[in-house]
Amino acid sequence: MKGSLKRQQASMDRALARALTVACDQALAQIIGFEWLTHRANYERFPDSLVVTWVFATDQHCQGADLARLNALTQAAFDDAGIRVSDVAAHVALDSEERCIAQHGGDWRARLRNGGTHG
Repeated sequence: MKGSLKRQQASMDRALARALTVACDQALAQIIGFEWLTHRANYERFPDSLVVTWVFATDQHCQGADLARLNALTQAAFDDAGIRVSDVAAHVALDSEERCIAQHGGDWRARLRNGGTHG
């Protein structure tokens, strides 16, 4: 049973990664200062724990981001992956390379693990 659940989670994660890749490519072409995105989730509390972090070059780019557009891109990715949430904004976080360098020495793994992003 556990193996089946792990395979199901892995399949869902792959589908989400594919959908988020499309969203990322669109954002790279359309949003100034956007650099990359990542997602994380605790699958024991999925999809409530799912967070997509949109990373910008600087805090200025981050603060000027079109949140409605990022929410729409995130919602489209969730829809494509078959993930249903009631409020997509609760699953979107914004961050910047500049802030990660200042607060975590550029160590994104530590930053994301410690919840260092801001929404």
